[in-house]
Amino acid sequence: MPPKLAARVRLLATEAINKNDPHNARSVAIAALRSATPKQVRAEDQAAVMKLWAKRQRDLSWARNKVACRLHAVLCELIPGGVRGEIYAAQAAKMLEGIEPGGPVAAARHELASDLLDDLRRVDAQLRDSKKRLTAVVAASKTTTTEVFGVGPVVAATVVGITGDVTRFASRDRFAAFNGTAPSRCPPGTAGSTASRGAGTVS
Repeated sequence: MPPKLAARVRLLATEAINKNDPHNARSVAIAALRSATPKQVRAEDQAAVMKLWAKRQRDLSWARNKVACRLHAVLCELIPGGVRGEIYAAQAAKMLEGIEPGGPVAAARHELASDLLDDLRRVDAQLRDSKKRLTAVVAASKTTTTEVFGVGPVVAATVVGITGDVTRFASRDRFAAFNGTAPSRCPPGTAGSTASRGAGTVS
C-alpha cells in the first residue's frame, strides 16, 4: 500500500499524518479496502534473489573504491610527485617493492600501504566471486534483459531486482514514472525537467 495513501487516510481521520503502529495498521487497512487497484501479496521469487546479490555487488564496489582511495592517498605521500591514474593491486604492489622507507614515519606509511593493499586484494577477490554468483543467478532467471546491448549480469540483476514483476504496472507510462524516465511537466531547461535530467521516454 502506498505510504501517501495511508497518510491521507490518517489526515482525514485525525487531521494529522503522525502515525503509530495501531493507527498505521488501521489506515493501511482502510486504504487497501477502498483502493481500486490493490497490490497482491506474493511470495518472493527469483527477482528478490537478484536484488539481494546485486546489492552485495554494489556494496563491494563501494568498499573497493574506499580502499583504493585510501591506498592512493598513502602512496602519494610515499612517492615524489604522487601517483596518477586508477590504482590496481598489481600496480600498487610493484610500487611498494621499489620504495625504501627513509625514517619511522615513512616506514609506518609503507606498512599501512601494505595493509591497504591486502584489503584491496581481498575485496577484488570478493568482487570476482560475487560477479560469478550474480551471473549464475541471472542465467537461472532466464531474463531477456541481457539481450539489450550493453546490459550485463550486474545491470540486469539490478533492474529486474528493483522492478520485480513488470506486469504490476498498468502501462509503460506508469513504469516510466516508477523508474524516473517519464517526461517532466516542467518547462525545458528548468530544474526537474526531462531535458535537464537527460532522461527520455520508455519505448
